[in-house]
Amino acid sequence: MSAPPDAVVAGEPIGVAVIGAGYWGPNLVRNFQASDAFRLRWLCDLDVSRAQRVLGHYSTVQATADLAAVLADEAVRAVAIATPAGTHLEVALAALRAGKHVLVEKPLAATYEEGLQLVEEADRRGLTLMCDHTYCYTPAVIRIRELLRSGELGELQYLDAVRINLGLVQRDIDVIWDLAPHDLSILDFVLPEGVKAVAVAAHGADPIGAGRSCIGYLTLKLSSGAIAHVHVNWLSPIKVRTTIIGGSKRTLVWDDLNPTQRIAIFDRGVDVATPGELGAEERREMLISYRSGDMVAPALSEREALRTMVEEFASSIHTGRPPLTDGRAGLRVLDILNATKVSLANGGTFVPLEGAA
Repeated sequence: MSAPPDAVVAGEPIGVAVIGAGYWGPNLVRNFQASDAFRLRWLCDLDVSRAQRVLGHYSTVQATADLAAVLADEAVRAVAIATPAGTHLEVALAALRAGKHVLVEKPLAATYEEGLQLVEEADRRGLTLMCDHTYCYTPAVIRIRELLRSGELGELQYLDAVRINLGLVQRDIDVIWDLAPHDLSILDFVLPEGVKAVAVAAHGADPIGAGRSCIGYLTLKLSSGAIAHVHVNWLSPIKVRTTIIGGSKRTLVWDDLNPTQRIAIFDRGVDVATPGELGAEERREMLISYRSGDMVAPALSEREALRTMVEEFASSIHTGRPPLTDGRAGLRVLDILNATKVSLANGGTFVPLEGAA
């Protein structure tokens, strides 16, 4: 029988296994190996030779195709899952039932209902369930979260995100499921306390006959009355990764492809006088003025997001607090993605979100 979750002792490395040696698994292997908080014990993949190639000189780590053997190892207290989304429910449930803390590559699961099963299972067992929303741990996004939540930008008025590039057209999912999870997880991460998405409308187009949307536009209504918009595209000849966040005090522009100035904050915008500030003859009309102030570019540390994410996973396991991108954060993203399917099928109508109630 597996040891209880509280068997993880503060200060001691946490035994961890990575499940999946494909595209993302090697990145997890490298970061767990580099972390003093973890001791990587296994790399599990159906193709053992691939796992062995990934491990290379990591001679202390075992390669296997036997998931049951990994989960039976009492020295393994946590697992990181980097397998196809359709397998996340089966693999993560098995790990949770074996008493392991679980980190899951995005998306949390293939459907909202499957994601809910994982969240409820982790809650019942008192285990950490974390979603690997890697972008949330970049220095730029962490700073954006601080600026929005501190009120430095003022009240959020709008968020506009563009994530476009040429290819790769996926065979099993549309462009929304492929690219939008990045921006939806960022939106969920940076929103001020008490503000959440309540409905989404989706529009898609397939001009090349791929059989699925290659261009997508999402519009989200937020509980505060603000609006968020996400544009994703597989067919753009140029690559763009830009987000504009408009606040009542300042506007922030994040260009993830500009390493010298990822974030710029503009003290420029529109000010509207309240009726109490107007003279007697002006009370019937709102007074609009335009503000044109300075632009500042905050200095950001250069640190790999995955390293920060791994540290957050360890901290959550040791302290028992939910990680910043916990299972419920992953569930909220799935909620939006599932609602986009309904919206697309209904001609782009707004669809209320499960978590909006």
